[in-house]
Amino acid sequence: MRFRNSLKINWLSAGASLLLVAVVGFVVLLFEVYTDDIYFKTRNFNYFLILTLCFLFILNYFVLEFLFSFYSKNQIRRITNILPEDIIHDYDTDLSFKELGEKMHEMNQRNAEMDMMKEMEDYRKEYIGNVSHELKTPLFSIQGYIETLRDGGVEDLNIRDKYLQRIDNSVERLLNIVKDLDMINRFESGQINLKYTTFDINHLIQEVFDLLDLEAERESMTMQLQTTQSQLFVFADKQKISQVLINLISNAVKYANREEAQIIVSTREGTKSIHISVEDNGMGIKPENLPRIFERFYRVESSRNRKDGGSGLGLAIVKHILEAHKQTINVESVYLSGTKFKFKLEKSSIDKIKKPKPIL
Repeated sequence: MRFRNSLKINWLSAGASLLLVAVVGFVVLLFEVYTDDIYFKTRNFNYFLILTLCFLFILNYFVLEFLFSFYSKNQIRRITNILPEDIIHDYDTDLSFKELGEKMHEMNQRNAEMDMMKEMEDYRKEYIGNVSHELKTPLFSIQGYIETLRDGGVEDLNIRDKYLQRIDNSVERLLNIVKDLDMINRFESGQINLKYTTFDINHLIQEVFDLLDLEAERESMTMQLQTTQSQLFVFADKQKISQVLINLISNAVKYANREEAQIIVSTREGTKSIHISVEDNGMGIKPENLPRIFERFYRVESSRNRKDGGSGLGLAIVKHILEAHKQTINVESVYLSGTKFKFKLEKSSIDKIKKPKPIL
């Protein structure tokens, strides 16, 4: 293998040699033109010149090849001295630049794989920690209520009814967490089936307002729809988009945290899409937290009271639902001033609505 490589022509050396010989030949030709000596114009001299130039070409080629080889080996030796031993072995004493490049590529690929494995391991640990934290809160609550009832609390009707209701709430929270976990796992594995229909997005928003009305009143928050038209029809999965709106609006209600809190849902018609935004004037999100808010279990405020019973998966589910619709969701927020989520849905023509056939 080494012998074969030694027979290969180094075109860099050959080109440099040819350039030097061409310069020498050009100088000799100029001398021949401007000299009066007849010998320099004879055929014998021309033969001698050609042979000399060929000799010079071969000599220059091997001299340059030696210099290039000597310089490259010194540089390769300096580089290999700083590389890890598991990349450069003792028998790799005569590497070429190409082989060294392959070794460097192998090392970079190995480092990238190690970084990815470390990142996946960190993610796994964080994910398991988040799941266990979310599950143990309602489980410990259920355990505490049951122990209180066993210790005699069951005989007091008021305590019994109150604790049974709390146990029911904790069980419901557990079920919600498990349901959301199952849903997001199916989303991430591509097992999401969308049932596309044509519906009025403004009407769906009003339905969500009605659903969350009591919760908003409890937080002294007003909800408002701003739209360019009374009806705007989209082509999407109504149930899934309803879930998106519920998650975004209920999230805004929970983070209201100020007087005269309000949520403004805006809809407007674009060329091919309906643009939707959910904006609140709540506590906002710090800039360093914005890139992570769509991660599973990530909470903007780690110290936040979790009595609301949320699973911490709401925004992650929102992101996956919209990605299944081939859409994206963007967020804008100013800390202590408010947050705005924006996304688009495919616009549907009024002609797509299935109208009942006339009775003849």
